[in-house]
Amino acid sequence: MVDAPWAGDACSLVDAFRSGERSPVEELDATLAAIDASDLNAFSFLDPERARDAARSADVTLSFGGVPVGIKELESVEGWPATEASLVFRDRVAVVNSTLVERLLGAGGAVPTGLTTASEFGGLNVSVTKLNGVTHNPWRYDRSTGGSSAGSSAAVAGGLVPLATGGDGGGSIRIPAGYTGLLGMKGTYGRISRAPYAFSRPVTVVLGCLARSVRDAARFYDVCGGYDTGDPSSLPQVGDWESRLGSHDLRGRRVAVLTDLGGVAGVAPAVEQRVHDAAATLIAATGMVRVDLRLDLPNLAAQWMMGNLSTLLADLGDRWPACADDLTEEVATGLYLSQSLYNLRTASVAEEMRLAAYAAMAGAFEQVDFIIAATNPDVAFAADAPTSSTTDSFVDSARESRAARLALRGALAGVRVAAAAFPNLPAALLEFASRKFPDLVNMGALTIISNIYGNPAVSIPAGLVDGLPVGMQVLTRHHDDALLFDVALAAERATPWPLVAPAPERASGHVSRV
Repeated sequence: MVDAPWAGDACSLVDAFRSGERSPVEELDATLAAIDASDLNAFSFLDPERARDAARSADVTLSFGGVPVGIKELESVEGWPATEASLVFRDRVAVVNSTLVERLLGAGGAVPTGLTTASEFGGLNVSVTKLNGVTHNPWRYDRSTGGSSAGSSAAVAGGLVPLATGGDGGGSIRIPAGYTGLLGMKGTYGRISRAPYAFSRPVTVVLGCLARSVRDAARFYDVCGGYDTGDPSSLPQVGDWESRLGSHDLRGRRVAVLTDLGGVAGVAPAVEQRVHDAAATLIAATGMVRVDLRLDLPNLAAQWMMGNLSTLLADLGDRWPACADDLTEEVATGLYLSQSLYNLRTASVAEEMRLAAYAAMAGAFEQVDFIIAATNPDVAFAADAPTSSTTDSFVDSARESRAARLALRGALAGVRVAAAAFPNLPAALLEFASRKFPDLVNMGALTIISNIYGNPAVSIPAGLVDGLPVGMQVLTRHHDDALLFDVALAAERATPWPLVAPAPERASGHVSRV
């Protein structure tokens, strides 16, 4: 009998199962008890009976055999809710496992504990929705975990499960990893299949996990990576991610430290200093060579958001716009904005910016092997904040009253009509709005570039500011994921980080059960 969930990483838990120190059933019981006692609100749904069946029959010879895992609620798990964290789909049930889930539970042998909370449709880097309420940061209860993999990061950092799945379309693995002191790896685009819902737009989404250690993330890639016919963009499995850890000589590799990625977002001075210090420790430990680099990147956050919403309209179908009041105001306003401002001219401007970003990143990686930046501009913001912006915006104004919302929607409809006669108007208005309302472009500004370009990037715990975690983000070239794992491993060895928050909140939680 064990009285608390495993506080180490998932790989060491598998070792404990194999040695007989623990059993999968005991571990699951401790996990369910901890979730029930937690007020982090990390899980939106639990299936204890299915989990117990899996734990009783667990094959601990498998990579994650018997390990209880959280699955982000944007993933499809047959028979479980398929809400996408939205009231619109509160009654929908998944009819198929995603490829990631199939591999993690099948060949991986993991025990499916439940669904972890996410931001609505994964569209925001916050931890609050109308459907699930607020998910809290285990490092400080009143602070956000970020998003969209909010519950996954809270569950892993909060000591509830040692591993949870995540997805990263604009930073949604790295952002919450940075806010909660976890390892967040975004691989090269296509590294893990997105099937069966592998949309061709916006060509940015990468799947992965929130992990306590580098080896956990590498093992996850061993289990879940590889080509899948349901996702033509998926990459062949190169295999042996975990066994190859530490095999690269980093001495002499060139690295640039640009905490703000050349000015795409402002970084708080204390966070900037923490990242600089962590980078200096890493460079000294590895023998890498620091070099100067000039990087001029367009901020594609607003254009990324516009294009991203096309798949949401496909998902909502004929429910839109009647379902607008069921959506969070930010998502609803984003859809109205996109309908009004996104046309062929806007798309052409976005593609010009994308090509400029490609050229800038390609030029940078001709000069350096790695770029080190902050993962987030500051430490975690308020848990109940609807956006990560610290300034008021037109969305805040619209939230104040129904009359304000209707007025904004009417104005946007007028823009849509006017755009038929003046096709350059939406692009000009979007540029103006981006300058006037910085929350449009600051949300995820430090992470989005690696989604647009498709290169691998990892958030590594870099210490604390005011008692809250800071993430150090390291970027490298396409397909150099194994090299990036070794950079993260070197940082882990040079400056080990806490695997769970030192005092996770525990009270009464409320989650759905079957």
